Amino acid sequence: MKTKTTAGLKYQLDQLTALEAESIFIIREVVAELERPGLLFSGGKDSAVLLHLAAKAFAPAAIPFPVVHIDTGHNFQEVLDFRDAEVARRGVRLIIGSVQKAIDAGDLVEERGGSRNRIQTPVLLDTIEKNDLNALMGGARRDEEKARAKERVFSFRDEFGQWDPRNQRPELWSLYNSKLNFGESLRVFPLSNWTELDIWNYVLRENVLLPSIYYAHEREVFERNQMIFGVHTFCQPKEHEQVRTQLVRYRTVGDASLTAAVASSATTAAQIVEEVATSRITERGATRGDDQVSEAAMEDRKKEGYF
Repeated sequence: MKTKTTAGLKYQLDQLTALEAESIFIIREVVAELERPGLLFSGGKDSAVLLHLAAKAFAPAAIPFPVVHIDTGHNFQEVLDFRDAEVARRGVRLIIGSVQKAIDAGDLVEERGGSRNRIQTPVLLDTIEKNDLNALMGGARRDEEKARAKERVFSFRDEFGQWDPRNQRPELWSLYNSKLNFGESLRVFPLSNWTELDIWNYVLRENVLLPSIYYAHEREVFERNQMIFGVHTFCQPKEHEQVRTQLVRYRTVGDASLTAAVASSATTAAQIVEEVATSRITERGATRGDDQVSEAAMEDRKKEGYF
């Protein structure tokens, strides 16, 4: 947007361009200050936007770090297919940490009920150590959840990969202290100041590719705990839960065993922008069964080393 002033012409960035510039600055800062960074890429909408920003940050050069996916083994196939296609298109190296392989090797025991949320943490920490990564960028946003709202952009983890919410470095005037003490590592969140609506407006503006699961499609579903779950190998209805076919889409993508859909007829990014603009509940609050365990569910996992 351009406005006239008494001193002449003054240029101001619109909101999306300002957010984009901030995120690209953070990504470049990580690469400039840290020797061995990586980027968490699950194939979800936030990580897709983050990878798009990373490509813009270093264009026309290649993205100068690998992407990392902690594969729980309970993923939606549409998301895995998109992940592989996007990695090939971008020409980046993909590092996969497999929870299933850790279970098969006897290193982990699956929790009762089939959730793999907590047991993916040791796989993440092991993947970081084996690949000698001292910084990982991720697509978490502050508007998603309370624990993420209190975390800094540059989030330090101790030698055990743990996070202490009471011991965080100040980030006055967007100045980031990246100095690592012995054994420490960094988690970096370039999308911290974005909202779900910002993400979708950016997807619309930049034509960012996303998995088809984010757009409305017919799916066999059933209702549980007032949420709509898709019928999946890892999410089967109980005897009293009636299966129906419904037009739905996914606002966020996690494990198929825990992630619910929402009723929607939005098949384009523009339609989703309109839909999200009127929503009064975050995507995690509306669709993530793993965050329904307790008010502090996410913070507890982050303290243990979860991203």
